[in-house]
Amino acid sequence: MRYLCLFYIDQTLVDAASNEDWAEIDRESLASNEELQRSGHYIASNALADPKTAKTLRVRAGKASWTDGPFAETKEHLGGFLLIEAKNLAEAMEIAERDTLARMGAIEVRETAGF
Repeated sequence: MRYLCLFYIDQTLVDAASNEDWAEIDRESLASNEELQRSGHYIASNALADPKTAKTLRVRAGKASWTDGPFAETKEHLGGFLLIEAKNLAEAMEIAERDTLARMGAIEVRETAGF
């Protein structure tokens, strides 16, 4: 089964992190992705640009409405994703627990619908 790990980033933690902290997180993330590739779990991943670059579309009564920014005003913003192959939710959760970006916010693990 495929699982999407959504990385929600707490901007206050990002702002408090040093360049050295980020360099360590980057090294550990790249190493984790390489390990996931070797184990056959990795499908795709990517970081997202600053939420200030986002646009949100809503269509109501056939009319499109665009707003600046992410979908909702929250302390955390969607910062990236990791798409993995795992035998079940428990294995997907174990994989997510190893990711260093959890230190900067939260990781939501969700099974893909498969269509």
